[in-house]
Amino acid sequence: MIKLMADSTCDLSQEIVERYNIGIAPLNIEIEGVHYRDKIDLTSDEFFERLPDMEELPKTGAPSPEAYLNIIEEAMTEGYSEFLCICMSSGTSASYQAAEIARESFYDKHAETGVKIHIVDSWSMSHGSGWLIMKSAQLLEEGYSFDELVAFNETHKKHVKHFLCVEDLHNLTKSGRISNTGAFIGSLLRVKPIMSMKDTKGAIVAKARGTKKALNYYVEEFQKRIDPEWTTFIIIGNSNDKSIAEQLKEKIKLKTDFIGDMHIMQMGVAVGTHVGLGGLSLFFMEKETI
Repeated sequence: MIKLMADSTCDLSQEIVERYNIGIAPLNIEIEGVHYRDKIDLTSDEFFERLPDMEELPKTGAPSPEAYLNIIEEAMTEGYSEFLCICMSSGTSASYQAAEIARESFYDKHAETGVKIHIVDSWSMSHGSGWLIMKSAQLLEEGYSFDELVAFNETHKKHVKHFLCVEDLHNLTKSGRISNTGAFIGSLLRVKPIMSMKDTKGAIVAKARGTKKALNYYVEEFQKRIDPEWTTFIIIGNSNDKSIAEQLKEKIKLKTDFIGDMHIMQMGVAVGTHVGLGGLSLFFMEKETI
């Protein structure tokens, strides 16, 4: 049997995690000297409620190799023998490296085992890796083999399209995702930076003045870029304001011919630390020719 695994930055809803029995290794969060496990000891709602009053941003750390090993060893007792682990981009987190250490440790301990473990560096952040995991789960239900799932992820991971904009640039500035000058100008002009992934890291790809123009940009780019063969669903992410995500969902319904599922999911504590309040994201598979 094939077990799907991820770190908690995939930000998949608990419903999806349980539906596909996905093993999640939580990131570690430190807030004012207190340590938490992402989404286990602290929920997203609790975090975003506390965030405005924090004097310093939380510190985030990758899952321990033991967290991944525990998932593997527990699943083996349930009959699983093939493990596909999809991690946050190695350009933004050490989660992938921790999973690789776990894989090596497992084979050191079980040298003669026939168990297969493949770790995917998703080149994605947040629901980008979550999109790959959900798609892998659907393909698994369609009968894909372990090797076919590995090939799909390694071939198509670079085409998972990300868009992210935020209401407030404070957290992006403090976490080094945007310059102080850019934040100052953006605050004065109410300009929303729109980010995507480039070379495994986040980069600003556009700027929009106000929420309405940002939503229009999302819809226009979605229409232009979508790969209709692979994009059977999209994920719309939000940090603390689900109403913005609902607005984007309605615009996509009204202005495009997309008929697949549209999932609205909240960002977790680890991702929310850097995104801050008012975050809105969109994830889908784009055409290779873009």
